[in-house]
Amino acid sequence: MDLNADLAESFGRWELGDDEALLNIVTSANVACGFHAGDPRVIRRACAHAARSGVAVGAQVSYRDLAGFGRRFVDVAPAELTDEVLYQIGALEALARVEGTRVRYVKPHGALYNAIVNHREQAAAVVEAVRRYDPGLAVLGLPGSEWLRQAEQAGLRVLVEAFADRAYTPNGTLVPRSEPHAVLTDPEHIAERCLRLARAEPVEAVDGTGITVAADSICVHGDTPEAITIARRVRQRLTSAGVPLRSPHGREAG
Repeated sequence: MDLNADLAESFGRWELGDDEALLNIVTSANVACGFHAGDPRVIRRACAHAARSGVAVGAQVSYRDLAGFGRRFVDVAPAELTDEVLYQIGALEALARVEGTRVRYVKPHGALYNAIVNHREQAAAVVEAVRRYDPGLAVLGLPGSEWLRQAEQAGLRVLVEAFADRAYTPNGTLVPRSEPHAVLTDPEHIAERCLRLARAEPVEAVDGTGITVAADSICVHGDTPEAITIARRVRQRLTSAGVPLRSPHGREAG
């Protein structure tokens, strides 16, 4: 199983998360590209830590929305969105390469991630950006999403993602953060849930029904108060149960 986390989300004097600690836990890093968070110094530093730790770097592309942390839908024209995604991947690639690594996959962030579950035009725009930049890049997203469906049709490598600390609706989408109980906080509960996800066993949706997510990667968020504790507990629970941790883009984690 792959463990991924969002990184490089600090900006200037505003600090968010502990990138170095997370990079000692996860196997893949979704690195902000400057549109929802991250400045060049923060992004380059995250790439350097990832390279030293053997963690795969992915481009976490977003709407151009620093003020809203990329969590607000933007009705951007598809052609413009393609250009903005290309811009973000290219910027991250430059900073990654000087630190001895490279971009290996693309995972949209926040409102863009959620929009392209169903928004066909925007999903197509992001797929076009990845295809034009490097058709060898993998893409990460929710199972059953328009984004992954179109990416697979375009010949891209598709990876299905599950979330350690986010509640699910009965149809397998994420409960909006604005709703109660959208974010889970109990490290033990989250760790047990992740073991079930890794084994493709049902987990409980917000209404109590069971849903099954056959995931290639589990996301552990880095911007919650107990993020490092949760991520460590998830890793410990998986490894103690004999689940090997490895990035689908690189070497197996120790």
